Amino acid sequence: MSLPQPATAAAPAQDQALLERELAELFVAALNLEMAASDIDATTPLFGDGLGLDSIDILEVALEVSHRYGFQLRSDDENNQKIFQNLRSLAAHVAQHRTQ
Repeated sequence: MSLPQPATAAAPAQDQALLERELAELFVAALNLEMAASDIDATTPLFGDGLGLDSIDILEVALEVSHRYGFQLRSDDENNQKIFQNLRSLAAHVAQHRTQ
């Protein structure tokens, strides 16, 4: 009888990178950004000097994330600043809460 192989760190990192790419594509499509999803660095801030998004943009993205991943991002969540810091932090949050 063979024992299950231990999970490697590469698989979760690969899943994280895939989710970051999916979210970058979601941002470009939902916000009609004039850039390629591949040009969005996962660590670039979403607000201010980064992508320059505003609260209306984030509401639109939150709606799209809710539809695509099956959970709701709430505007009154005290962790929103951390969640929407960059694509990497949003991807980590989505990975923890997604139902689809």
